[in-house]
Amino acid sequence: MAVPKSRVSKARRDKRRSSHWKLNTPNIVACSKCGAYHLPHRVCKACGTYKGREVLKVKESN
Repeated sequence: MAVPKSRVSKARRDKRRSSHWKLNTPNIVACSKCGAYHLPHRVCKACGTYKGREVLKVKESN
């Protein structure tokens, strides 16, 4: 039966596990038409375009 040679301290164990719980920030890209930032592969909420085509009709705010 496999038995560890020596006990691993709590600090060493937690240092090893620390990188497993980091959250990744989502990538943000600029819209090619209006320059507003949005998530990649999604419609721009500011101008309603996706891959150069108008997908959504956006109301003009005055």
